Amino acid sequence: MSGGPGRQGSKVVSKAATGGAGAAGAAGAPPAVPLASPLMGKKKKPFLGMPAPLGYVPGLGRGATGFTTRSDIGPARDANDPVDDRHAPPGKRTVGDQMKKNEEDEEDLNDTNYDEFNGYAGSLFSSGPYEKDDEEADAIYAALDKRMDERRKERRELREKDEIEKYRMERPKIQQQFSDLKRKLAEVSEEDWLSIPEVGDARNKRQRNPRHEKLTPMPDSFFSKHLQSGDKNTTVDPLQGLGGLNTPYPGSMTPGTGELDMRKIGQARNTLMDMRLSQVSDSVSGQTVVDPKGYLTDLNSMIPTHGGDISDIKKARLLLKSVRETNPHHPPAWIASARLEEVTGKLQVARNLIMKGTEMCPKSEDMWLEAARLQPGDTAKAVVAQAVRHLPGSVRIYIRAAELETDGRAKKRVLRKALENVSKSVRLWKTAVELEEPEDARIMLSRAVECCPTSVELWLALARLETYENARRVLNKARENIPTDRHIWITAAKLEEANGNTQMVEKIIDRAITSLGANGVEINREQWIQDAEECDKAGSVATCQAVIRAVIGIGIEEEDCKHTWMEDSESCVSHGALECARAIYAHALQVFPSKKSVWLRAAYFEKNHGTRESLEALLQRAVAHCPKAEVLWLMGAKSKWMANDVPAARSILALAFQANPNSEEIWLAAVKLESENNEYERARRLLSKARSSAPTARVFMKSVKLEWVLGNIEAAHELCSEALKHYEDFPKLWMMRGQIEEQSENNDKARDAYNQGLKKCPHSMSLWVLLSRLEERVGQLTRARAILEKARLKNPQTPEIWLESVRLEFRAGLKNISHTLMAKALQECANSGILWAEAVFLEARPQRKTKSVDALKKCEHDPHVLLAVAKLFWSERKITKAREWFLRTVKIEPDLGDAWALFYKFELQHGTEEQQEEVRKRCENAEPRHGELWCAESKHVLNWQKKIGEILTQVAAKIKNTF
Repeated sequence: MSGGPGRQGSKVVSKAATGGAGAAGAAGAPPAVPLASPLMGKKKKPFLGMPAPLGYVPGLGRGATGFTTRSDIGPARDANDPVDDRHAPPGKRTVGDQMKKNEEDEEDLNDTNYDEFNGYAGSLFSSGPYEKDDEEADAIYAALDKRMDERRKERRELREKDEIEKYRMERPKIQQQFSDLKRKLAEVSEEDWLSIPEVGDARNKRQRNPRHEKLTPMPDSFFSKHLQSGDKNTTVDPLQGLGGLNTPYPGSMTPGTGELDMRKIGQARNTLMDMRLSQVSDSVSGQTVVDPKGYLTDLNSMIPTHGGDISDIKKARLLLKSVRETNPHHPPAWIASARLEEVTGKLQVARNLIMKGTEMCPKSEDMWLEAARLQPGDTAKAVVAQAVRHLPGSVRIYIRAAELETDGRAKKRVLRKALENVSKSVRLWKTAVELEEPEDARIMLSRAVECCPTSVELWLALARLETYENARRVLNKARENIPTDRHIWITAAKLEEANGNTQMVEKIIDRAITSLGANGVEINREQWIQDAEECDKAGSVATCQAVIRAVIGIGIEEEDCKHTWMEDSESCVSHGALECARAIYAHALQVFPSKKSVWLRAAYFEKNHGTRESLEALLQRAVAHCPKAEVLWLMGAKSKWMANDVPAARSILALAFQANPNSEEIWLAAVKLESENNEYERARRLLSKARSSAPTARVFMKSVKLEWVLGNIEAAHELCSEALKHYEDFPKLWMMRGQIEEQSENNDKARDAYNQGLKKCPHSMSLWVLLSRLEERVGQLTRARAILEKARLKNPQTPEIWLESVRLEFRAGLKNISHTLMAKALQECANSGILWAEAVFLEARPQRKTKSVDALKKCEHDPHVLLAVAKLFWSERKITKAREWFLRTVKIEPDLGDAWALFYKFELQHGTEEQQEEVRKRCENAEPRHGELWCAESKHVLNWQKKIGEILTQVAAKIKNTF
């Protein structure tokens, strides 16, 4: 790329003299005057035609920085910039520089002469091999060079930086010189900008006003595009760009170009019409069926597909023709050529090509099949018959011949003829058997298994058509011929189960495992479990359970058994194979009879997918093996209670007392059983006994609650005071005491109870909220606000307190303050779902969607946010989306009662009775216990005996569509 100044100057001179687009011409140097110019008669200007001075850079005075091309080397520079060797005068060049230049000129810079390691120059020792020690030496030298360079790197870089700064201060760049003027451009007004005159046209008259107007021909794609849209114009209005087509057809088109293209497009349209008509005529045995109104419309829809790529089709046709002529015995070339003609609409040409291809490649199966596809009706049959003569062993051709026949007997005749020639084809046998009646199919399958003894499908199909005894013999022969296939053994087990021999099922599966292992077959546990699931879906319960018992422990380490089996059971449940899951649980319980978690998983499975009897039977076995597991006793008692068998539930709880004396859970379950069945005296005695033998805070709380709901306020107050002497750090007792006083309209005592509770339990959010609401209810808004502020100080980053503060201001009508508080709350608790859910509906309707998107980004899987989005869709009357988000919410958190209540309210307004009943049943099964609206109803003293469904109805009735 380097060159001397003389060489550079000669190039500049030549460009300036010839008017080329070099450095001088490109940047605005004076153009050379042609010899035959009109200016020759006038006085010639002195600078025209003269070479540019040395070092001249066009546009330098206007701030141009120049550019580098292969012709002129070096950027535009300031005249005062230090020059390097490339810009030195010729006289100052040394002899060594000239020799170096000559060497560089002679250097071969071809890509083939480039070496990744040595570059273009080559190696001094290129004659010898580059061995590993050479590579190590080079690496050492490179490391040394790098180390030596790093020693003074910082000092050198600082020195260079200082020198550059000093130099730029003495000789600034042109950009720096004009920087102050550029800053002043910001003060130029729009009128000043518009008043700047346009630059005149510096070209000569001949260039400005050419005698002949230049016309640019339009490409074929332009016309084809406007044909698609139905335009009939062919010229472009220069004022409207390509969008304005105003000149009538055919307009002022380029002679010889546009007319030729339009003629070709017209020919293509005629070809497409011929193709369409020929296809219609081929459809019904020579009869032409044409829709007089629709066939031209169809042609219009087909033109855009092929009208825009006429040139590509020509190229493809030429290429394929070349391939056919080069290698005429290459079937894909003929097939591709025929398909190209078919696509372009020349169906007859395609047929002729493919038939010629069958002559050149008579042994190609694909060629004959393509020919049969392209030919109509009877001609296709003749082609297939000819193909059979050339390829009597081709299964695909026989199948195609059978497909071409419309009569069932003709199909059977073709397939039987095929089986005479190709008796070993399983596909032919299967196709032939499918056309036969059961008796004939059985006879054919008997012959088929003789011809194809290794086909499992044929053996199993024959076994299904035979009687029980014959099917057993068929399966035995199949095992002898194919000793490595498991499906034969599983089919034999299913056969025995279907005929009542369930005791043989286990033996057959065990023998299958042994036999397959002896024949070197690896027992793939996942495949066998999948087979068991298929047996389960087919109704072969004994077989699926036998398979599970046989393979469930294969290939699993002992410490991984429990975890793996639980995953297998969940997988089976998700696939709908409940008997397989039941069998896995049964096997796991045999191996781990004392594992409480396995019994619980099995019990929940029976509760969700089994019957009450199966659940109770399982729980009886469970409590026998794990008598200390309270939850198993409670599940058994609840099952009896839900079946209205209260004495049986009492007896189970009595047995649970014997196994777990002084168990709080069992005491409280017994109390709940008696109290909800109106046995209040029994419940009081049980609670009294529990307080004396196993006193806990929850036992006292239930005692207070029982007296409170029964209307014995004095007894409840006394019990609460007694409980607080022992458990003063239990916040629920303080809350109950304050609520009892509020119910009796003793607001001062209620306030004292809440304040004393907060001294003992300052981290109980519910106590702070209750005290704040009490002050708000009596009209002390300022005091309520102060209480919540104090709660926030003592419990930072607590969403519940922030939420109550926002709602307090909103209820007081101070919406601006509530918005400000919400912003602070979201800063302090950025990932709180309840705050984001509230923030969505604090916004005005147009901003709610944006806020919900932000909420989902922060809390993607929070049930409160999902519920807020569902409510948002509900408010916008997007019923389907709202239902989807309600379903997503209750699936993520089935314990959130508010979600169920809102979902039920939604279905009451927009759903059917079936959908309403489904939501109700799912809610009863989920038994929700949490939620602000839900707990307000479920924990009310008047609703203490109501069922889940009744509470759901009450909460839904109190919900108002104010959001």
